[in-house]
Amino acid sequence: MRTKLCTTAAGLAGALLFTAGCSGASTGSGGATADAAELKLTNTTAKASGEAASVNWLVEQEPGSLDLDRQGNTSGRTVLANVCERLLQLQPDLTTEPQLAAKAEYTDDRTLVLTLRDGVTFHDGSPMTADDVVWSLKRHAQPEMSESDEYEDVDEITKTGASEVTVTFKEPSALFMKALAGDAGIIMDRETVEKQGDDYGTPGRPDACTGPYRLKSWDSGSSINIERYADYWDDSSPALTKNVVFRWATGSALVNAVSTGAADGAYLTATGPAAVLAEKKGVRAYYGQSTTAWSLSPTDSGALKDARLRKALSLALDREGIAKSGFSGLATPWATPVGPGAWGYEKATFEKAQTDLEKSTAYTASPSSDDIDEAKQLVEEAGAPAQPIVVASDGGESQTVITNAVRGAAQKVGLEVNVKTVPPSQYDEFFADPKAREGFDLIAVDWYISKADPVGFYDNGMSGSANNWLGYSDSGYDTLVKKAQQTIDDKQRAKLVIEAQSKFADAAVWIPLVQVPSVLVLGEKYTGPPASMVSLYYPWAADLGTKG
Repeated sequence: MRTKLCTTAAGLAGALLFTAGCSGASTGSGGATADAAELKLTNTTAKASGEAASVNWLVEQEPGSLDLDRQGNTSGRTVLANVCERLLQLQPDLTTEPQLAAKAEYTDDRTLVLTLRDGVTFHDGSPMTADDVVWSLKRHAQPEMSESDEYEDVDEITKTGASEVTVTFKEPSALFMKALAGDAGIIMDRETVEKQGDDYGTPGRPDACTGPYRLKSWDSGSSINIERYADYWDDSSPALTKNVVFRWATGSALVNAVSTGAADGAYLTATGPAAVLAEKKGVRAYYGQSTTAWSLSPTDSGALKDARLRKALSLALDREGIAKSGFSGLATPWATPVGPGAWGYEKATFEKAQTDLEKSTAYTASPSSDDIDEAKQLVEEAGAPAQPIVVASDGGESQTVITNAVRGAAQKVGLEVNVKTVPPSQYDEFFADPKAREGFDLIAVDWYISKADPVGFYDNGMSGSANNWLGYSDSGYDTLVKKAQQTIDDKQRAKLVIEAQSKFADAAVWIPLVQVPSVLVLGEKYTGPPASMVSLYYPWAADLGTKG
């Protein structure tokens, strides 16, 4: 799954009416930059000791829906992480723990038994049953739902006891249990969702979840309000914040809101505002583990179907310059399309593989004269396309820097590039509608995965994958990824993933650019929430409170 790209924000209501945009804030605030090599990564902030009555929180844009089966994006997930719960729960260090399932264990390599927790209730007071769990998982598995790919190896989902659900698989699955800590494991009240039908997840409709917060209101175009659920099933650790009001802003609007205290915090994907806010008095910035990386995804439009041309562009790209200019120095030049937060096992093995790729000529941080000469030779062998390469941009600061870098790299090696800027809403369509990508050869994407396992990304390169926009097809690659998905042993799985990663890189299926950390900014009176990208899946507002 991908992160939500920078989009133009709506103005905030009442006292929070700001001028919003996607230009970022670094250039407008003295060009503040940081050094990614010196960032101190932390999974959590200091534990809070006091309650907060009401907190104003910013997300990048208003969610289109609060039904994550139909529309999953960063803003919606940031809200619903506090409202909806999963069978397993991703922790701040990106490990997983039991949640709505008290126990989850494989009885053999094709059978997963889920023992459900007793006493769990939905926000309308009705009990969570095994029937609700079976229905929720089957809903996620429907082909039109966003998590359906997580269920491709599932054979049957059945109720096998009053508090037991059994999942059987066509083939062994190493990742399905991890997927249950993501959106594929959200459990909903069947009766509530079916009663609302297509209106579920729209403004004015209640949620159907079990979390420590319930959806209080959604004033379309203005705000979303969640409140602490008084009858939450787990009373061992009450939520500290009573009420959270979400509004939306990006760039300078976000900086103004947080720095003036009109907003109390935000999780950021844009690094420009993060670099500026880190220098503001009364604001603290925290950086955590992330699986997010920015890459260029080629399409099957024609110009870049030849791998030699893709490699030529990769050789000539100045990743170091992109990191500094496009991400305020908070990004790191990167040679794979997934960030280090995905290294949830065999970390040293994956780190070495990343380093080896960085040393390869096609993925260096800054191109040398030899790299440029090699790129020119590749273009000469392939022949420059008759038409310019068309690169998409949404006009945001990071994407403008990236597209300018692509244009510069192309000029150095004898290729012609046209940059076509489209509205953010149209940019979003690239990820859902193949027709929207027609006429574009290269699209910048910021991508994350919810699982701490790189194989959770590399299925995007398999033949027929909806995210394989290039139409790349290699039976050897498909076999490696499929085998990795079925290999339970971590050491053996890592070996298979790295072999597939090497094939993906050699073919330049995507062109990796930089990886970025998760960023949390907080007003000085608050502390407690995690700083890692777990904020998309973990009830972070329950940990948010005031200092002692």
